[in-house]
Amino acid sequence: MSRTIAPQAQPVLPPAVRRPLAVVAVLAALVVGVLAVVFAGDHTGSAVDRALDPWLESSTTATEPLPKVIDFAGEPVGLASLVVLLVVVSLLLHRGRVAALVVLGTGLTITVTSVIKPFVGRTIHEVFLSYPSGHTASATALAMIAVMLGWHRLRPAVALTLLFGVAIVVGAAAAWAQAGLVAHYPTDTLGGWCTTLAVVPATAWLIDQAADRMASIRARNRPGPYA
Repeated sequence: MSRTIAPQAQPVLPPAVRRPLAVVAVLAALVVGVLAVVFAGDHTGSAVDRALDPWLESSTTATEPLPKVIDFAGEPVGLASLVVLLVVVSLLLHRGRVAALVVLGTGLTITVTSVIKPFVGRTIHEVFLSYPSGHTASATALAMIAVMLGWHRLRPAVALTLLFGVAIVVGAAAAWAQAGLVAHYPTDTLGGWCTTLAVVPATAWLIDQAADRMASIRARNRPGPYA
């Protein structure tokens, strides 16, 4: 008989997806690093950014106020509301590890983007540090974590396809809003998206390791039947 794992003990990362996610995380971190070197000290945007500007301006103007709504989700009030909502849902589903990931994964993603910015020194509007985009990173992080709430019930290939599909859709929407509102260069948003692909899986793995170790310690210290 197969042993049923209690929801609280379910790992955030099912064993079958850990290696593929690790490969993606390493590649994503390399992209963040390469772009950081390429755009260090940039104050005008790249040729790719300038080529996308006309389409971004026309598309966001035509769909106003949608980009502003998407942007609000990454602002302190909007982001905090989404974090609280996802934590509550995670706890209601007895997924304590995922609840921890909501807070730590999102927080670390934003922290990493904030730490990278002054080192890269890329600015927009001559003042604001822009690489990588924290708004894009946080939106993508929450979307990925939402998928992780229930992906242990899916086959690994389906779970990974869903995870990256959602990450692409949400990341693209956030990137479109940020670049269209001229809060970031388009390439800033790519850096933010890749930051999330590196940070969230790594944070989830660390949470699983810590939770498993604590469970092992509790099991060793539990009194036996004849104690």
